[in-house]
This record gives sequence, C-alpha cells and structure tokens, in this order.
Amino acid sequence: MKYLVVLGDGMADEPIESLGNKTPLEYANTPTMDKLSKWSEIGLVHTIPEGMSPGSDTANLSVMGYDPKKYYSGRSPLEALSIGVPMKDDDIAIRCNIVTISEDQVSFEEKTIIDHSSSEISTEDCAVLLKEVAEQLADDIYQFHVGTSYRHCLIWSGGSVVPLTPPHDVLGQQIGQYLPREEALREMMRRSFDILVNHPINIERKKQGLNPANCCWFWGAGTKPMLDSFEEKTGKKGMMVSAVDLLKGIAVGAGMGVALVDGANGGLHTNYAGKVEAAVKALTEDGYDFAYIHVEAPDEMGHQGSLERKIQAIEYLDEKVIGPAVEKLAAAGEDFRLLVLPDHPTPIRIRTHSSNEVPYLLYDSAKHREETWDYNEACAKQSGNYVAQGHTLIDKFLEL
Repeated sequence: MKYLVVLGDGMADEPIESLGNKTPLEYANTPTMDKLSKWSEIGLVHTIPEGMSPGSDTANLSVMGYDPKKYYSGRSPLEALSIGVPMKDDDIAIRCNIVTISEDQVSFEEKTIIDHSSSEISTEDCAVLLKEVAEQLADDIYQFHVGTSYRHCLIWSGGSVVPLTPPHDVLGQQIGQYLPREEALREMMRRSFDILVNHPINIERKKQGLNPANCCWFWGAGTKPMLDSFEEKTGKKGMMVSAVDLLKGIAVGAGMGVALVDGANGGLHTNYAGKVEAAVKALTEDGYDFAYIHVEAPDEMGHQGSLERKIQAIEYLDEKVIGPAVEKLAAAGEDFRLLVLPDHPTPIRIRTHSSNEVPYLLYDSAKHREETWDYNEACAKQSGNYVAQGHTLIDKFLEL
C-alpha cells in the first residue's frame, strides 16, 4: 500500500455571501474531489492545539503526526533546516520576510504594511535585495540567509525567543505597535527600509506595477528543532514535495526525502505537473511508501484577499494535482490511500489564518465506500466524523 497526502494550504474558509453563502471550496468546480468523496470517508480535523497560534508550522506538524505541543520550537528554525543553515544550540532563527510597506509617511512607525509577499517576488530578485541588506547590517551576532521568494532567515547568535508579529496578520495596519520590542531588531527593520526603498530593483518593480520589496520584517523566532524520525515513528519511508522552506525543513528534521522541482514557487502558477511527477516517481519507482504534496497557492490567495484567485487555486489543486496523481497511481497498479485536506483555514474575510477545524477526505483505492456527500466544510461537518487532535489523523490514514 502506498500513501499520498495532498495538502491545499489555507484552502478552508467561511461561507461567503457573494457565493450564495458557500465557501470557496464548496463553490469551486472540483469534479475529482467530489467524485472521490463518494468513495471516501470525510470529516473535520482540528489541526491547531488549544492555545497555539494557527500557523502553517503547527498545522503541518499536526498533519504529519507530530504533536505541536511536544515538537514545536518555532517556525523559522524549521525553515533554516531546509536551506541548510547550521544552528548552534544558543542560536535563534527568525523569519525575515521582504515585505511592502507604504513609502509616503515621514515616520517609519506610521507606515502601513501593504503586502507580506511583495507581489510574490522571485527568489532571484529577492536574493539581490537581501545581499544588499546583509552587506550593511550583518555582523558576528546577526547573519542573513537566502530562502525562497520573499521568505528568508536571520540567525541571531546568543539571542532569545522574543515575541514578534507575523506580517500577514496585520495587513493594512500601521506598523508602529507591531515592531519588535528588541531595539536591535527594530533598528535593523528601520534601516532595511532606507537601504531598499530606492534600490534599482524596486524602482523597476514600481514601473511594472508590482509592489516594491522595501523592508525586512522579522517574525517566527525559535530554537533549534528536534524532530523524531518519520520512518522510525511510522514505519514508512517518506518524501516531501513542496516549494516552501517550512515544509522542506520539517521533512529534513524528520529524516524524510525532499524533492526539488524546477518551477515550484509557492504561487498560483507553480509547476503542478512537476510536483505530481516527483511524488508518483517516489512512490512507484524510488522505494518510498509515503509522499506529501504541499500546495501553497490557496493560502497565498487568501492572504491577498482575492476570492477569485483562491477559487482558481482550489480548482487547480483538483485539476492539476489530485486528478493526475490518482490516475498515475492507478495506472501503475498500486493500491494506495489518499488524504486530502488543508492545514488551516485562511478566510478571505480576515486575510490571515484561523484555528477552526478543516475538512479531510480519506480515500482507499482498495475499499470504495458508497456515500452521497461532496468534499467541503459543510458536508464534512454533516458526516459526524471528527478528529479532535490533528496529530492522530496520520494514524488513521496509515492504519497504524
């Protein structure tokens, strides 16, 4: 038996009046998921433990079977693993987003955060900007490391885990009250704006109608992570397929394989076919038992507040990932189990994550059920199936 997880990051949402009080998942044209749901168990799972922040870090740890209450040490350290940053025991890793803030106010504190992803800037352009920042701000205590797109890493030697605000939680708001209390971090953010605001790359981006990547934003501080081996925990050899450093970092920490897919960028127009090919190859040719395809696009569209593009991202997941993956595994003659779910909701209304339960679909190619439901939040609730502790869902899926 082979096992495939397809995770649509942030795919869950709330009923929206303009959609006839349907959620984007309920409204979207998803023929593959709805067909599979008739043969599957569906239900709700609570991926965010009580009292913890609804981040993709805690949520994906849950989905992979790691209780965040036990294993979570911060988001950025997991990303540091992914990009090969060695961490000492007294290092603190901090996510360094290159964000867009307004440029017309005199006071830095009065500026407004406009875009947490700087119009989904490319890694190539952002690496140039981060290098400029590092040349002026890095020292023996603070070191910058390039990640993917707008997502990068700051290592603070001998630092402490200080409270920091995720930029996507305060979109459209003045930044003053959300700046770090730690003076050195706050000053680096201020100076990064001065370094980047008139950089040639940003001047050109504004000419093209793109948001400039004009400020570093620090968040997600944490200590060196310690995850148990996924294979030792489950007896399954696992492969991660994701464009996002966080997911790749979890995989590295868990001793899983990590597929590198050209053109996988975490955006709406990522290389879906390449992701499917990598997962199916791992399962059917390379001796892996478990593969995890992570698709970031629904979450990004939720943060952007774009209802139309979030629906499109969900439809792409159905058309370009789930459909082809099922077809290829069936054609290979493999018995397989498929788990489809989001990690957390990213409601269009609030443009950030929430802690609400998410719908799951669990399909077994060897055991077709006969049901009438579709795959969405409403039907999942009506099913009566509920998993209160998200990290236990993997046991049901893997039949442990």
